[in-house]
Amino acid sequence: MRADAQARLHRLLQGLLSPSVLPALVLSGCLVVTAVLSHGALADAEQDAQADFDGRVRELVNNLDQHMQTYVQALYGVQGLFASSQDVDREEFRTYLSGQDLNRHFPGVHGVGYMRLVGPRQREAHEALVRRQGFPDYRIFPAGERDWYAPIVYLEPFNDSNRHAFGYDAGSEPHRRTALEQARDSGQPAMSAKIRLVQEVGAPAQSGFLVVLPVYNHPQPIATLAQRRSAISGWVFAPFRVGDLMAGLGGPRAAALDVEIYDGGVITPEVLMYDSVPQAHDTARVTRQQISIANHRWTLRIATLPGGGTARTDKAEVIGALGVALSTLLACLTWLLARGRVHARAGMRRSRALAEELKEGQVTLMVLADSAQRSQAMLRSILDSTIDGILVDNLKGAVLNSNRRFRELWNVPEHLDWQNDGAVLMAHMCSQLRHPECGLRLDEPEQLTLPGVQRGAGLEEEHEVLHLKDGRVIEKYTRGLQLGSEPARIWSFRDITERTQIERREQTRRHVLELLATGAPLQTILESVVLGVEADNEDMMCSILQLDDSGEHLLVGAAPSLPGFYNAAIHGMAIRDGIGVCGLAVRTRSRVIVEDIRLAPSWGEYRDLALQAHLGSCWSDPIISTSGAVLGTFAIYHREARLPSLANIALIEQGARLAGIAIEQAQAAEALRIGEARFRSLYDHAPVALWEQDWSAVRGALAELELSGIEDLAAYLQANPSQLRRLASLVRILDVNAAALEQVAAPPGRKDIGALTLAQNFDAAAMPNFAGAVTALAQGQHFFACEGSFERLDGVARLNELTLLVMPGHTHSLDFVIVSTLDITERRRMDDELRVLATTDFLTGLPNRREFMGRLQEEEGRLQRDIGASAAVLLLDIDHFKRINDEYGHAAGDAVLRQLADLMCEGQRKIDMLGRIGGEEFALLLPGTELTAATVFAERLRQRVEQTPMRLDDGVTLNITVSIGIAAMDEKAPGGDQALIRADQALYRAKRAGRNRVEQMDGEADRPGHQVPAASGLNLD
Repeated sequence: MRADAQARLHRLLQGLLSPSVLPALVLSGCLVVTAVLSHGALADAEQDAQADFDGRVRELVNNLDQHMQTYVQALYGVQGLFASSQDVDREEFRTYLSGQDLNRHFPGVHGVGYMRLVGPRQREAHEALVRRQGFPDYRIFPAGERDWYAPIVYLEPFNDSNRHAFGYDAGSEPHRRTALEQARDSGQPAMSAKIRLVQEVGAPAQSGFLVVLPVYNHPQPIATLAQRRSAISGWVFAPFRVGDLMAGLGGPRAAALDVEIYDGGVITPEVLMYDSVPQAHDTARVTRQQISIANHRWTLRIATLPGGGTARTDKAEVIGALGVALSTLLACLTWLLARGRVHARAGMRRSRALAEELKEGQVTLMVLADSAQRSQAMLRSILDSTIDGILVDNLKGAVLNSNRRFRELWNVPEHLDWQNDGAVLMAHMCSQLRHPECGLRLDEPEQLTLPGVQRGAGLEEEHEVLHLKDGRVIEKYTRGLQLGSEPARIWSFRDITERTQIERREQTRRHVLELLATGAPLQTILESVVLGVEADNEDMMCSILQLDDSGEHLLVGAAPSLPGFYNAAIHGMAIRDGIGVCGLAVRTRSRVIVEDIRLAPSWGEYRDLALQAHLGSCWSDPIISTSGAVLGTFAIYHREARLPSLANIALIEQGARLAGIAIEQAQAAEALRIGEARFRSLYDHAPVALWEQDWSAVRGALAELELSGIEDLAAYLQANPSQLRRLASLVRILDVNAAALEQVAAPPGRKDIGALTLAQNFDAAAMPNFAGAVTALAQGQHFFACEGSFERLDGVARLNELTLLVMPGHTHSLDFVIVSTLDITERRRMDDELRVLATTDFLTGLPNRREFMGRLQEEEGRLQRDIGASAAVLLLDIDHFKRINDEYGHAAGDAVLRQLADLMCEGQRKIDMLGRIGGEEFALLLPGTELTAATVFAERLRQRVEQTPMRLDDGVTLNITVSIGIAAMDEKAPGGDQALIRADQALYRAKRAGRNRVEQMDGEADRPGHQVPAASGLNLD
């Protein structure tokens, strides 16, 4: 039975393998497989289409959110402008926003403006003030009585469209008023609901909205809601049209989407703000997204446009067509193969074996490929997340890998084929260097190893600082590594431009301040400014031109790197019509950038001269004084045509500021010398403030006091201020010159002696100086000089330098006294500013190292004089400060230093001395404090720092700790320098003991054989 069954089965199989049956079975099976694959392709196409739609939606929403965050940050900048100034006038507002280039950097924004808070009783005065500023038709509209008004007073750009909004009261409209009140009460940015902008006077009209930020009166507190409402002075705002904002926002990928924007959280026709394709009705794929901008919600309805997914079915159709064709072909082949069953069976057995082997090989290859792909993705993610630019080469001229930061640092274009030829990449990098002949080469055999290393030997680490043509500074490290069995080299690049610029600016600033303090000539100071800028920028040639007294010509102040014939030609250049870059910068009071002198129409007659001097480009910045007057220009030239980078712009601004300080100080010194010359030529009728006075009545009153028994006149006048005022009223002013009238702000062309009193020489605050003058003249002296304050006729108090001279022959009568006065208000102000700059650390506002060491010497002298007195010196250092700079940037490190300084000042006594002596190191001098009390103070300070988080500008908080070293000063060891060294040694011990602790060092540490290394000798951060 079993043999019969096997025979029947064999006959059945033979029948199935016949040419009439087998091809039909193969054709049916292939068609079934084709149908399954086609259906799967259709499903995959639908899934891909949905994923593509979701990606486009996310990209559009993220772009919209990022654009609005950028606009809000721009408003924060304008808010900072108002916070940094007591009064921002219209010209300052326009100048600031002109530098922002709104049309280029902030597309979609209709402008940036300022609304001023005006009370009902201030409305008429406000309108009158704006009309006097050059807007006679200005008024607050719409009309009506309201609790308060918020008229638009500044709006840039001030074009025809924005003029329609000038004076518009945003508080008159409910949606705008709600946004203003929200921003006022919260202190945060607020966005209005859907509105129609006042500027929308034409058709078709677009929906609009406002983003506002509050501006508070500085320095009123704003911690509570009541304080914020009391301190509000206005709002900065930006009007937007939704259509302009969305134009081109999503790029080509968003062009296939129908985007509708609704105000609020519901979708109704009344709150529709924007519809990219109003006639679109395809709802195959629709999504609803909500986004919050400036504390206001929008709802976005996003759908695909008609016809967006038809091309995705092409793959399924292709699979179906190919499947039918292949099925037919296979059926034909099966019919042919069925005719030779013997050969077909053998071939089938071999094909099955080969198919199994191929399948196993494919599985193995897929596993290996998946593992390699995961490893490659992980390596790429690690490389692209580093802050340094990374490049790896094989020491044979080929680049193995690089990360995204490297390509950003070196501006590597996408089309550059450097993966196959490393020499192309090296040439691109060298072309950006200031010295292209550097050693950045991979293509030459002799350069396969670093200089000084034999071929085949391990590569040592090398460090180099590279200077780029665009002003950036990049730090390069190279070292060898082993990739498998092959040697390789890794290059690490870091942008240290900001750190280098800060160090250079500080060095140049200190040098200029030292020259100013020593009274160096103006030309020497200006040349120091120029050479300081050129020091790290060899391809730059700088010049400083000063505006002459007439304000019509520019004179060469310093230009050591420019040719002599060029300086001689432009010396005395007239600024009429704005010829030349510097002349145009003076006339426009703004920076002028000329990329190519050959093509610049402003150069005119000086073009040939510049080309003869081999000058290709010029960037000029006006030098503005503290009073707003133009003093001259600071210019940077290059041999070839180029535009400035951000680093170059910072150099121009730095040079202009330093030159402005030097020129203003020189002008003030020149004015002082002129005043002194006038004083010396008093009897030659020099134009100084001269007063002819009669003190004979004062002499008579003094004689009466002497007869009454008054012996100590100075003590009597100090104890009886009423008598001093009576004596002042007895002084008679006989005559004054024009300089004196000008000094006291008398009306021009009039000499009213009766309007002048002794207050124009000695005001109420200067009565002690008047008492000194009376005492000196009563003792028979004929000359008296002092400094004090006086009151001008317009009520303004000023400082003066006053000299009384009793003319010969009038010593006993005092009826002929010549008084000369010199207004020294501005000189005193500048001296105070220079004194602060020379003794204060610019970052923290604390005393600098020089000031602290001076105070330490004073305390040393006090201890030597006062037996039994004591003091303590503390050195404080931030733990792991370098890590903060590396992870968060130097700006974050500066913020931590400022907040730490504020925290230390909170616990400081009035007699204590706190200073920053370098980097992250601070020092404290505690007079009258023993070592034990100083240790308690230091521990309390350490705990307060540990418990107080430091907040960065971007909202991130950091927890830091400090290490503190303490040393005592007393009569046994009064030396300040030695105490500072002992405190440094104690600080080292605190670092070695684990940081975040306090260590003390007494005088025993100075004895021979007991030495501790200084903390400054190790890098413990």
